[in-house]
Amino acid sequence: MIPSIIVCVSAVACLLVAEWADSAIAKAAAKMSAATAFLAMALACGALESSFGLTLFSGLVLCWIGDACLLSRGQSAGFLIGIGAFLFGHVAYAIAFYQLGLDPIGLMLGGMIVAVLAAILFRWLVPRVPDDFRIPVMSYLGVISLMVVTSIGAVAAGAPVILFVGAVVFAISDIFVARERFVRTGFVNSAVGLPAYFGAQLLLAYSAGVGLAS
Repeated sequence: MIPSIIVCVSAVACLLVAEWADSAIAKAAAKMSAATAFLAMALACGALESSFGLTLFSGLVLCWIGDACLLSRGQSAGFLIGIGAFLFGHVAYAIAFYQLGLDPIGLMLGGMIVAVLAAILFRWLVPRVPDDFRIPVMSYLGVISLMVVTSIGAVAAGAPVILFVGAVVFAISDIFVARERFVRTGFVNSAVGLPAYFGAQLLLAYSAGVGLAS
């Protein structure tokens, strides 16, 4: 587990340097090294030993595929495929959280809070999204909102808080991906978004071993 964390943190540091230097080859190598490290983290934590862990691991694999697809940022097709992979990854996370059991009151309150925040984000983002990206991006917003809500419901039912933290930090990282693509490009998006993303994935990968699922 510790080696996976060390590799991921080191790779993210290299990725930030590569982003600053705008080196495509270095960015690809560092990004996929960091992504592979969170898969290794999940395996080390027993992801294949429970239904919860298996479902969570499938989400991590889909995100790994999304990372690979988003390496070519200038290609619309690759971006859309990447969004699709991440979308299904979030669905897998939501299903994994559901497998732990959801508290109805926590789910309802979480849904109300997330709905308000999603509406604010929707109003900020939609005017900036081209028509051909609008449906995929809005679908993605809905699915990641579902993931966060189910994490709240699971934690309210007794699951570790790490699930909620991972889900929320993941959502924050996605805001910076959207900002980079549709609002304003700049290194600040990478400087905040990349550590948040890989940190969230490590937290979720670690949760594969919480031992709560049957």
